[in-house]
Amino acid sequence: MRIIHDLHRVNQQRETVLTIGAFDGLHLGHQELLRRLIRRAQATDRRSAVLTFDPLPRAVLDSTGNAICLISAEDKIRLLEEWGLELLVVLPFTAELANTSAREFVQTLCQHLHVTELWVGWDFALGRGRSGDVRTLRRLGEVMGFQVQVVEPVRDGQAVVSSTAIRNLISQGCVREAAEMLGRCHEVEGLVVPGDGRGKDLGFPTANLQVRQHCAIPGAGVYAVYVAIGDERYSAVANIGFRPTFGAGERTLEVHVLDFRGNLYGDQIRVQFVQRLRAERRFPNAQGLCAQIKRDIASAREILR
Repeated sequence: MRIIHDLHRVNQQRETVLTIGAFDGLHLGHQELLRRLIRRAQATDRRSAVLTFDPLPRAVLDSTGNAICLISAEDKIRLLEEWGLELLVVLPFTAELANTSAREFVQTLCQHLHVTELWVGWDFALGRGRSGDVRTLRRLGEVMGFQVQVVEPVRDGQAVVSSTAIRNLISQGCVREAAEMLGRCHEVEGLVVPGDGRGKDLGFPTANLQVRQHCAIPGAGVYAVYVAIGDERYSAVANIGFRPTFGAGERTLEVHVLDFRGNLYGDQIRVQFVQRLRAERRFPNAQGLCAQIKRDIASAREILR
């Protein structure tokens, strides 16, 4: 897969079948669009291509600075490459780009990528004020020489699969339901940093993770998870919350890795959320907490077995 970051340095002569979007999470709806786009490109001997953005538009346009994203740029690139995509265009999303008209942006794409088909989701829009909706793009296509193909929504039961729906599920701790829409477990990567050592004192040492800003972290609670450490994967129990038994503090993400011996300080590890075990709650003493942790570990082993 070829990756480019500047459209103006590309003059793609081979015809391109293109899709555009943030693709936050690369969920089942995105996957259906990509599957059909790649199949179409192969059948017509054209180049399959995705144009996406880093940072994601919502992280730039959210005036609060608190926009939450499901996937990192690095993970998105890795997953797209696994799909067999030929060309990935990653553009920096800026206020200037957000203010570009739909016509100007599409004209640039046609000039540099030789777009003959543009594949989009049913609710897609681009350009200043989201003026480039499907109807507008079809009119532009008639003038600029490309066709617009629209992929209808994918549903999980009655619900439409969308990045917004998945973010909401994760924030509520519904990680199993989120996984059904993602087509895989939601995961976060973080740096293991020193904690207060309380888990070790209780007999259950934990790795305290420092995750990147804007990363979608599940709601407070205890979870059965897998942890990837290097090339190995371990069963684990994760706690997200404020440790109310010992006095509320800042929110933490701590992982007790089962059957692991070693020092993880300074390592980057990846946590895959499988199922929520329970809500976070306050215990009357450390003994009560320890008894519950043992039950959590037993439940996690059963689920992850």
